[in-house]
Amino acid sequence: MRFCFIIAALFWCGCVESRKVRGISSSYKRFYRERKSFLCIDGSRIIPFEQVNDDYCDCEDGSDEPGTSACPRGRFYCTNLGFRPHYIPSSRVNDGICDCCDASDEYNSHSHCRNTCWNLGQREREYVEGQMRTLDEGLRLKQQLIEEGVLLWREKQAQLRELQQVAEDLQIKLEEQRRRKNEADRVKEQTLQALAAGHKGLKLRNSTATSIFQLLDSNKDGSITVDEIKAKVVLIHDEEPVLSEDEALALLGGGHQMDLAKFQNTLWESLTRGDSVKIKDAHGAPGSLESEDPHLKAADRAAEWEASNLKKVEEAYEKVSMEISDLRKKLAIDYGTDWEFLFLNSQCYKLKVYEYTYTLCPFNEVTQKNTAGTEVSLGKWGMWVGPPKNQYHQMVYENGEPCWQVGSRTTTVTLTCGTETGLRSVKEPSKCQYIMDFQTPVACQPVLKQQGIHSEL
Repeated sequence: MRFCFIIAALFWCGCVESRKVRGISSSYKRFYRERKSFLCIDGSRIIPFEQVNDDYCDCEDGSDEPGTSACPRGRFYCTNLGFRPHYIPSSRVNDGICDCCDASDEYNSHSHCRNTCWNLGQREREYVEGQMRTLDEGLRLKQQLIEEGVLLWREKQAQLRELQQVAEDLQIKLEEQRRRKNEADRVKEQTLQALAAGHKGLKLRNSTATSIFQLLDSNKDGSITVDEIKAKVVLIHDEEPVLSEDEALALLGGGHQMDLAKFQNTLWESLTRGDSVKIKDAHGAPGSLESEDPHLKAADRAAEWEASNLKKVEEAYEKVSMEISDLRKKLAIDYGTDWEFLFLNSQCYKLKVYEYTYTLCPFNEVTQKNTAGTEVSLGKWGMWVGPPKNQYHQMVYENGEPCWQVGSRTTTVTLTCGTETGLRSVKEPSKCQYIMDFQTPVACQPVLKQQGIHSEL
């Protein structure tokens, strides 16, 4: 009697095991409650429940064979308790290869699969815990950078106001300096005109006979010759002011040369009167009459001084204007809702990949330099291109140096959460199109911590 009971119990267990529906998730179990008939999940037909998992495909969507490889479109659900559950194609069921870490896909094969879900889950949980610690530290550092960003933003705004005030002061100074230079130029011009007019021998009365003699004596041999007279003295009223040989001899008193003593008693008198001959104007050249005039010297020095001062003020104003322009461009960039990315401006980060060194200067430019020292622009700052929910996830750098048959080089930079700031990787998936992984604490998002990295664990 007892033997019959045992046999019956074993038969009942076998029936229960045979009716067990494998390869379905808990959310789909309601479709597989044992009853007289089974409705294909796509609603295409109704079949007897005995035909579920009978190794023959009856439903077009393969829903009647979740635990066998009969249907080409079927899916087998790996429960993988302790690790991540997932689906595999039902064609892999009982194929002799362990696809599910809980070995549930090889329930009727000769493979000896071990359940490795716990070990895999443990490693995954340790990884997630490490990621969460990194996220916590990254968020802490991000808060510090936000506070620094706010202070830095205020400093930049104050710096802009100071530069604008300096520019206003320089503008006033510039106008005053221009007025003073114009006045100095006017005085110099009036002095030149007075000298050029030569009224009543003004030029020569302000000079000495000795200085004029030295001016005419080009070779400095102590005497004036016909050639020296012709080179320096001209007629005032003649249509051809250049002296002839005879006219030059007449001025020298009939001789071919004249010393200083004779010059003072003859030619000097004619030059002083200024009614027939005069010395050629050289307008300030060394040795000319103008260069000997103390009034012109003073006017010339004053004009040069004011011109020099004006140039200094103009250079200072131009420098401040450029600083204001650069600062305005920097402040016009979107540095995040809390200016958390502001600290990246004016910073550069390098990464060597094989024979190339890549440099990322956020909000400025991306470059590539080879071992020979040749540098190529991979793009200049363009804009943020992240998705609406995380706008600051990606940035693009455009209009780099031209690339044959492709156009200008472009770089897309993806920002990832980390406790340090720096370039992690550079790739060129297509010709002259580059992608960079840039790690920084300011890329850490609290929403990651709220959601959990792998909630299914």
